[in-house]
Amino acid sequence: MIDPIAASLDVAASGLQAQSARLRVVSENMANAHSTSATPGGNPYARKTISFESTLDQASGVGLVKVRDIGVDSTPFNVEYDPGNPAADGRGFVKMPNVNLITEMTDMREANLSYEANLEVIKQGRSLYSMTVDLLRNS
Repeated sequence: MIDPIAASLDVAASGLQAQSARLRVVSENMANAHSTSATPGGNPYARKTISFESTLDQASGVGLVKVRDIGVDSTPFNVEYDPGNPAADGRGFVKMPNVNLITEMTDMREANLSYEANLEVIKQGRSLYSMTVDLLRNS
């Protein structure tokens, strides 16, 4: 028989791991939002993306979330005219990362809220276990 509290803890723990990975990817994107190439005319930092998949835990029979892939966003790089920049090509244009800080902030906020929700599920599960032990102890 599957323990529903343990199952909810497993699901929440997998959610914590997934959102933690998402926050790392978003943080890396934000940190490199203005990183240009080290060579003139070269490609700058390319935004990373993360995708998830649902998997079934054979032992407990519950659905968990896992990181499927950390990929690279294929949207074109932004181009700015900055002839004094060391990364500028022969015409004075610099390729800038395809990172939109507003999108990254939105992703970070969403991941943070999901992380907090999963953390609350774990706290509630622990509380239920504690109340169960107290009931058994008092009976």
